[in-house]
Amino acid sequence: MLNIKGQASVRTCDGVTRRDFLQVGTLGAIGLSLPQLLAAQAAAAPARPRDDRNVIMIFNLGAPSQLDTWDMKPDAPAEIRGPFRPISTSSPDIQISEILPKMARHADKFSLVRSCYHTAAAVHDTGHQMLQTGRLFTGGINTPHAGCAMSYLLGKQSDIPTHVLLPEPMGRTGGNLPHGQDAGFLGKAYDPFALMADPSKPDFKVPDLLPPERIGEVRLERRRKLRAIVEETVKNFEASENAQLLDSNFEAAFRLMTSPQARAAFDLSQEPAEVRERYGMTRFGQCCLLGRRLIEAGVRFVTINTFLTVFDEITWDIHGSKPFTSIEGMRDIVAPMYDQAYSALLEDLVERGLLENTMVCNLAEFGRTPKVNPAGGRDHWPQCWTIKFAGGGVQGGRVVGRSDAIGGVPAERPVHPGEVVATIYKSLGLDLETKLPGPQSRPFPLVDFGVHEIHELF
Repeated sequence: MLNIKGQASVRTCDGVTRRDFLQVGTLGAIGLSLPQLLAAQAAAAPARPRDDRNVIMIFNLGAPSQLDTWDMKPDAPAEIRGPFRPISTSSPDIQISEILPKMARHADKFSLVRSCYHTAAAVHDTGHQMLQTGRLFTGGINTPHAGCAMSYLLGKQSDIPTHVLLPEPMGRTGGNLPHGQDAGFLGKAYDPFALMADPSKPDFKVPDLLPPERIGEVRLERRRKLRAIVEETVKNFEASENAQLLDSNFEAAFRLMTSPQARAAFDLSQEPAEVRERYGMTRFGQCCLLGRRLIEAGVRFVTINTFLTVFDEITWDIHGSKPFTSIEGMRDIVAPMYDQAYSALLEDLVERGLLENTMVCNLAEFGRTPKVNPAGGRDHWPQCWTIKFAGGGVQGGRVVGRSDAIGGVPAERPVHPGEVVATIYKSLGLDLETKLPGPQSRPFPLVDFGVHEIHELF
């Protein structure tokens, strides 16, 4: 079978181009056989993630208070320890807050990292960048989200997207900076498929996945003609790299839009009512359920935002006064919603045999101030906070790192955001020295030199 790309490149089913065959005649002069040439090309190709590993990244936008959730300090003064009591869990090594009772029953399945920190500005956006890409954006270089890097390394797969973002990209959080939820310097071709809808709504549909008869022939015909219009306008466009990218993106979008497999994966009406209710009929709860369905359908990386902004809605951002959230709002609204959905997700992944090969990481941009502020809340604190990992090779019931007596700074095993992203890559089976095609054709390593995974989790 032949796969013909553009006007000048012909590739056989073995992946050998016409140029490779033309090179064969000159190989003898340098003592290299065709098999040796192909082996050298394979060695130079990007590393691929393990075929049996997936990731669900839950990003707790707004940043939970470590002192009121997963790193409580019951012996500290009242203005430090806050109003909640610690409770025992299914792991003898872990206590968490009483506002998360369902999670407490599953502590043997997840492990905590209580010593995460960063030294960048205490604004949401910088933490979003570092915890999802491993780097702070500087010099105009936007590093790709871990799921986008995976999409690049996997290459074209099937009608199902490699990376799906639920329910939509992060919105305004005060810093007016990129959030790190796209492909950055890899280009738009590797951006995640964003749902752009609330799956908890009774009329939930994914517009781009409606059957063709529901979209209308006019829209379909307009999309079909897009490439033809460009070709007619620009001479020699077909042979260019941009034309191939446009063609690839168009075909991928069209396959996704018309794929019965993709539509079925996003169709929550196929789930029994009791299952949907077990996750909670909230936006976050239904995103967690949808995340499980997508992993089952073949999606390799799902990113779920618990919230989309920190303004004028109840979130983890507990400054204590409007337009932000109070500690009571976290107790009464945020924690029950999160507790229910996350616990149901873990239960389902275990029951369906998916947790072992699906890393579920719960990240946040920073922690909260050890001392309760005058409004009764806690402010931004990147000096120390807690994140969680389950599945994907992670051992449950463990605690990595320790904060000091007031939860203010790491006392043992400080963990930088680069190590967090390296841990995700390591679960996927990637060599951390794998290179991406960076700006100005400069190879860009997955993680910075010397950065390693949190090996204590495995």
